[in-house]
Amino acid sequence: MSTSTTASVSTHILDTSAGRPAEGVAVRLSARPGREAEWQELGGSATDGDGRCKDLPTLPEGTTHVRLDFAVEPYFEKKQADAQQDAPANRDSGPAVFFPEVAITFAVVPGEHYHVPLLLNPFGYSVYRGS
Repeated sequence: MSTSTTASVSTHILDTSAGRPAEGVAVRLSARPGREAEWQELGGSATDGDGRCKDLPTLPEGTTHVRLDFAVEPYFEKKQADAQQDAPANRDSGPAVFFPEVAITFAVVPGEHYHVPLLLNPFGYSVYRGS
């Protein structure tokens, strides 16, 4: 990968409801070479014990827009099931998560690295360009 002709992307997820990294969240990476172009899914990964995806695919040359799709519902469902197993008398019949998926789309320029952290809780999220 030549840093002069392509951008690079990394991400991690912090579960702010627990103050811990979110492990096991599936992440898909897509790219397109202009705002009118079709999205090309490049592949995916899952967050590790530190909440990071260390093996996201390389962006193709000419990429101008990137989309990260986070499948957060299974993560929160597992977390809720684990909590119910620990305290069965405290069951909540409500949904485990309000936002089942989070899609973040951003513009990139060649040669730049984009670290996009996701701060997540069952009923909200925030993202920013990190370093």
